[in-house]
Amino acid sequence: MGSKAQSAASGMALFDERPFFEKALAYGLQHGLIDTDKLESIRADAPKGMVQIARYFGSEFLRPELEKAKDRLINLVSLSLQHTSGGDVHTAAQLLRDHSLLSRSKAGSDLLKALIVMPQNTHFGMSEARSFADEHIPLLERWSLKSYADYQWEYAKRKQVADVVDAAIWCAAKYDLDVDTLHEEGKDAEAVVRTALLLGLTRRTDMPDWPTFNQIILALRKKYAASGQLPPLSIPKGLPSEWHAAVETLLQSVLADWPRIMDSAATPKKLFDQTPAFLGRYFWLDDGLAEVDEYERSVSATWAKTTGGHEDEGSLLTLLLCVAAGSAPKTLLTEKAAATLVRKIRKSGLDGQAATTFVQTHAPVQFQADYVEMWQSFLEDALPTLRSDADYALHDALALLRRECNVSN
Repeated sequence: MGSKAQSAASGMALFDERPFFEKALAYGLQHGLIDTDKLESIRADAPKGMVQIARYFGSEFLRPELEKAKDRLINLVSLSLQHTSGGDVHTAAQLLRDHSLLSRSKAGSDLLKALIVMPQNTHFGMSEARSFADEHIPLLERWSLKSYADYQWEYAKRKQVADVVDAAIWCAAKYDLDVDTLHEEGKDAEAVVRTALLLGLTRRTDMPDWPTFNQIILALRKKYAASGQLPPLSIPKGLPSEWHAAVETLLQSVLADWPRIMDSAATPKKLFDQTPAFLGRYFWLDDGLAEVDEYERSVSATWAKTTGGHEDEGSLLTLLLCVAAGSAPKTLLTEKAAATLVRKIRKSGLDGQAATTFVQTHAPVQFQADYVEMWQSFLEDALPTLRSDADYALHDALALLRRECNVSN
């Protein structure tokens, strides 16, 4: 019977459901850590704390609110003691001895407030500023009655998110980008970290816009693709150790992406901005002006290379006629080349729209309308002669080309 009684007592201790505050207080009294004066101080503070809590969440004049306030007070003090002591009742009793009841209640409330404003989502566009405001009071009201186990579970979940967000903010700052801009961009924190890891393979000191990101990927392909080896990615120097685990996970995800990043079969634009699995996975600044500038630079480069700097009407009509005939674009034709071009047009036809599309794709935007009008006017006048079977010896067609285009003797 004695062993059964001991077993029952042990079971009661194991499943002791008293609030942690009550356990710590009982332990402190039992082991002389809390004396009579301290106990009286706790008894005097308890009603004050209940009224303060009832007033904060509703009204101190309603008995049901005061009953809930009593439960909240006990819960908040328990949360603070259990969190700070790590669940050790001896340490918790010492905390009760050395601090007032109201201060432990406030400490518990502060823990919950900090929890409530921790991010729940790594998307910067959806995360809120981390400061407790009146709008959070209903959440605090609910959390003030939850268990410490609930707090621990929620904290662990949000801490994982917060570590990624904080690591992203740190990485962004390293590359000269502030947190306000991150919120304006509204991208995932993981994307910021992944791009920062790629930047670690370069000499860049700032976060890229799309044209720059595109150049970075092309440069990395040129440097690493041929080797077939994984890149020497590493945790950024100076990153606080508490975020290493979060960044290491993202580093492994970049290594998993690496074969596709190195695959030149897909352009960077197609891979990062058009492939579903890669959409939003990496970060670049959405700078519309930079993209327009890049587009205009690429357009200007193509146009300059094709025209050779010759933009007089004869040169451009020669160029567009070649394009429409499906021949290599040139701004100057020899007599022989001109005759060959006419024969090709009479045999295979002429695609006037191809030349128009060429202008709309490559010519400087401010001149496109004029160039298209010039081409269409030429085509309307010249097409009957260029297609004429009656002009067997090409006399009329070549005379037309000498007059309107660039044909050398």
